[in-house]
Amino acid sequence: MRIALAGAGAFGEKHLDGLKLIDGVEIVSIISRKAEQAAEVAAKYGARHSSTDLADALARDDVDAVILCTPTQMHAEQAIACMNAGKHVQVEIPLSDSWADAQAVVAKQQETGLVCMVGHTRRFNPSHQFVHNRIVTGEFAVQQMDVQTYFFRRQNMNAKGQPRSWTDHLLWHHAAHTIDLFAYQAGPIVAAHAMQGPKHPDLGIAMDMSIQLKAATGAICTLSLSFNNDGPLGTFFRYIGDTATYLARYDDLFDGRDAQIDVSKVAVSMNGIELQDREFIAAIREGREPNSSLNGVIDCYRVIGELAAQLEAQDGWS
Repeated sequence: MRIALAGAGAFGEKHLDGLKLIDGVEIVSIISRKAEQAAEVAAKYGARHSSTDLADALARDDVDAVILCTPTQMHAEQAIACMNAGKHVQVEIPLSDSWADAQAVVAKQQETGLVCMVGHTRRFNPSHQFVHNRIVTGEFAVQQMDVQTYFFRRQNMNAKGQPRSWTDHLLWHHAAHTIDLFAYQAGPIVAAHAMQGPKHPDLGIAMDMSIQLKAATGAICTLSLSFNNDGPLGTFFRYIGDTATYLARYDDLFDGRDAQIDVSKVAVSMNGIELQDREFIAAIREGREPNSSLNGVIDCYRVIGELAAQLEAQDGWS
């Protein structure tokens, strides 16, 4: 399986580190906004090609699939370009920053029949897999999820503290993780509401947001998001269910009394990104839809589109 990766930043390298651990995978091409960065990362991971133009990779006969870790605003257009070139594609979360663009990607996938997967990593983290497995067997049912997604990000910086060329977004990016996970664990979402705080004078985005969700099962979710949090960073999940309470912190899981649960045997790795990439490769090889396929996660973007419309209407009140 010959892979091109576009977007050789902090998250792109996480994918490259995961791909190195998968048998029968070759990293062929690295695409980045800066030629020197693309060449440097290509040399580090043994790729024989690098460029600043995704089209160069898509024109290659020795590329089977593409992983997109580029800025959010480019995802939909680039995913469509990959499928137009006959390449399977994994798009890092989020799929798009509008419902219309998300629908355009769906139309292209249906036209081509290629594997199109979106990087909803929470589905693959062993902590959330453990909970999901208990849901599937009927041992646990979600009554409520309480989620905090907190960062201190008042400038355009990536996870390595390097400047970004684009602006991140609480709703279209960070909320997408939880909205999809809630539906995955509790069932289809039938109601959604959002409020946001003041917009940053330079970044032009809300720095704080609150979202409420309800599933068809009756389960509810409360999600708090902030780029203003000067404290512990990351996303913290509390599952309150009929038979247990679980606290998930990335790949670690605890019960309601904060005793750690061993999730090391849930999957072949403790690395959610690696597991996500393993699923992408396996789905292509086996000719099937992957977990976190475009069709599997698209309803998340419908919900986000509805929430975006709510927030725009609220802005009109002020």
